[in-house]
Amino acid sequence: MGHMAIASYIVDYGGIDRLWFVVTPHNPHKKKKNLANDYDRLEMVNLAIDGDTRFDACDIEFRLPKPSYTINTLTYLKERFPSYTFKLIIGADNLANLHKWKNYEQLTNDYEFIVYPRPGSYLDNLSTKAKYTLVKAPMMDISSTFIRKTIKNQKDMKHYLPPKVYKYICENHLYEY
Repeated sequence: MGHMAIASYIVDYGGIDRLWFVVTPHNPHKKKKNLANDYDRLEMVNLAIDGDTRFDACDIEFRLPKPSYTINTLTYLKERFPSYTFKLIIGADNLANLHKWKNYEQLTNDYEFIVYPRPGSYLDNLSTKAKYTLVKAPMMDISSTFIRKTIKNQKDMKHYLPPKVYKYICENHLYEY
């Protein structure tokens, strides 16, 4: 629900026409064992979007070399859709760690960032060359990591997820182990 609320806010107030949720098969900064398989995650994004024409589920990284690096994805998308302007939406915690990303200098030179101010992340003393806009979206202190851990601990998460996504997780026994 948090990702959907933030996405909706950014489309309505962040100066973009359409938002693509890029499902990443292998984020080099995350442990793959903690995630559902690629196609389950793609299906959950599609269920969460639920026909909202402002959003798209994007599986482009399924066909790109692994691990998935943002610069490679953006380079490919820019080649495939040369008339589009791509911006990255990231949490403030990711902006603070941008220097750890592959070819971060090219990212900061070539792309604009829309930054969501995550709880506990401070931008006051941030040293970055990135061009970014901080959105004033409502802050939500619920992470996908929290949701996965809570499901594993057999707690009810139905009020934290879109109903179709929650049903899918339950029916497919995702995150239970």
